[in-house]
Amino acid sequence: METIKAIIVDDEEFARSSLYFLLQENCPNIQIEGIAKSVAEARLLFDQSPVDLVFLDIAMPGENGFELITAAQLHGVHVVFTTAFDQYALRAIKANALDYLLKPIDIDELKETVEKASKYIHLDKQRAGQQDNLISLRQELTDRKTQKKLSLPNGQGYTMVDFSSIIHIEADSNYSIFNLSSKEKITVSKSLKEYEDILPEDQFIRIHKSSIINLNYLVEYNSRNGLEVILKDGSKIAVSRRRASDFLDRIKNFTANKHE
Repeated sequence: METIKAIIVDDEEFARSSLYFLLQENCPNIQIEGIAKSVAEARLLFDQSPVDLVFLDIAMPGENGFELITAAQLHGVHVVFTTAFDQYALRAIKANALDYLLKPIDIDELKETVEKASKYIHLDKQRAGQQDNLISLRQELTDRKTQKKLSLPNGQGYTMVDFSSIIHIEADSNYSIFNLSSKEKITVSKSLKEYEDILPEDQFIRIHKSSIINLNYLVEYNSRNGLEVILKDGSKIAVSRRRASDFLDRIKNFTANKHE
């Protein structure tokens, strides 16, 4: 189960230590990053290291637990309120808390709350990862006109590949296989569509649902067995019927630009 980084905020020492030991004994995926006696101390903990979840008492001297909500939201921290006073339940819900635990805390309720938190936090991280991918892709699209290299994930890091070294790319389910002029093949766990959007249109064209070719490596195209291209590495690749017209138009433009 995915580790959840959490802090405990409570002005009562017994409540802090009691919840800490309950979590240690019953919720092994919870990693306590810090314990605070006040809202002010909790804010400092937010600033010191990333936190996924806060177990937050409500009735505390000075600032009460509700006054930490804004800081929690800014740091992307989910809140579970812990209090001895049931009258706070409705306000806790309105404050967009993930859950609400009434003291003394029941072990089964605590486990249910942690399981619920795990699901929400996992979804948040998935969305954040997707957003990071979109930002990265958008940056690649923005830089496409000046970009001359592509970074391909290889499991341990990234391989930098010159556009000019890519002969063709073939699809294999959700994977893309790059065939390079060095005769090396690199398999990447991204769809062909993602690279179709990134690669410069003046050099690369998708000729089939499973193939993108670099026009600089085109040797011949013919219609002996349906429209087909032959590349410098000897590859023979079919051009799909619905892409044939676009392919022929692009060939004309590519050839014209080469002779300008």
